[in-house]
Amino acid sequence: MSATADTSAVTNLIATYAELVDTGDFAGVGALFADAVFIGSGAPLEGGEAVERMLRDTVILYEDGTPRTHHVTTNIAVEVDEATGTAAARSYVTVFQALPGLPLQSIAAGRYNDRFARHDGRWRFTERRVRIHLAGDLSRHLRR
Repeated sequence: MSATADTSAVTNLIATYAELVDTGDFAGVGALFADAVFIGSGAPLEGGEAVERMLRDTVILYEDGTPRTHHVTTNIAVEVDEATGTAAARSYVTVFQALPGLPLQSIAAGRYNDRFARHDGRWRFTERRVRIHLAGDLSRHLRR
């Protein structure tokens, strides 16, 4: 692959994560992290089943099967190491939510630090570190 194609593939994985979370497809998120470690506010989670279980246990889903969120990922910077078949990315994330009786608002903002590896020509997550720096009203997003 070319550096441009590799960067695009990694960027697409970052975008796919946001889309899957926002559509409530936690099994799909788990598949993204099948061979990865997810590090958030709790203990590190290894593998897709652990990530899927964490999302099912903590994120509130509504009648439409979604968390009624919109993850916006910006300032994406990707560094590809062609020789080792690895990549690293850093980005900002802002999470918006709207519900009946809850106007559209930002509920969280932070950073992702990701690592990837290319296996059989396909890029995969190997690690995601989530650091939320600003939090709003999470009472309708997360179970406490």
